[in-house]
Amino acid sequence: MLGKMIYTIREKQAMSKTELAEKIGINVGHLTHIEKGERNPSQKTLRDICSALQIPYKPLSNMYDKEFTEEFETYNLQNAIAYSTIPLVNNIESMIICPASIPNASFAFIMQDDAMKNSAPKGSCLFLELNAIPDNKELGLFKYNDKFYVRKLIFRKNKIVLKADSLLVKDIVVDDGSQFTIVGKIFVGN
Repeated sequence: MLGKMIYTIREKQAMSKTELAEKIGINVGHLTHIEKGERNPSQKTLRDICSALQIPYKPLSNMYDKEFTEEFETYNLQNAIAYSTIPLVNNIESMIICPASIPNASFAFIMQDDAMKNSAPKGSCLFLELNAIPDNKELGLFKYNDKFYVRKLIFRKNKIVLKADSLLVKDIVVDDGSQFTIVGKIFVGN
C-alpha cells in the first residue's frame, strides 16, 4: 500500500520517477521496487520522499504495514486516502490507555450520536487507526462533502455506501463527483 501511495502522489504531482530518485539520492531501480511494493523504504528514505513530494511524513508512515484489499483496487480508493492531512482536534478532555489489541491507534474520541447504536453506541470510546482502510462492513471515520461520519464501509455493485446502524439515519451512497476521504479504521473500546 505504501509504495502504491508514493506512486499515486508522485503521479498527481507530475514528477518523474527519475526526478524523485535524484531529489532523494537513490537510484531509479530502488524507487521502482518501493513503488511496486517489493521493498519498503527505510524511515529516512520515506522522510526524504515526503520532503521531496512536500507532504507530511506521519500520515504516510501509517501505511507501512498496510495492504490494499481487492475492493480497494476495484473501487480505486487510493485517491480517497488522507495522506496530506491530519484530523484537527479542538478539545482535549483527557488521555486514555491505548489497548494492546489496537497498537496502531492514532487517537481516541467519544461517539457523539446514535447513528451507529449497535456497533458504536453514543458515548462509547472509539480508537482511530489513521489511514487504515476498513474492510467491507467494518467501521471507519470518513469525510464526505465536508462532514465527518462514523459508519460501516460497504462495497455494493460498483458503489461505496457508508451505512449507519440506525434505521432513522439515511445511508450515504458515495457519488463519483463528491468529496470523499477515508480518514481511518475505527475500533470500539470497552
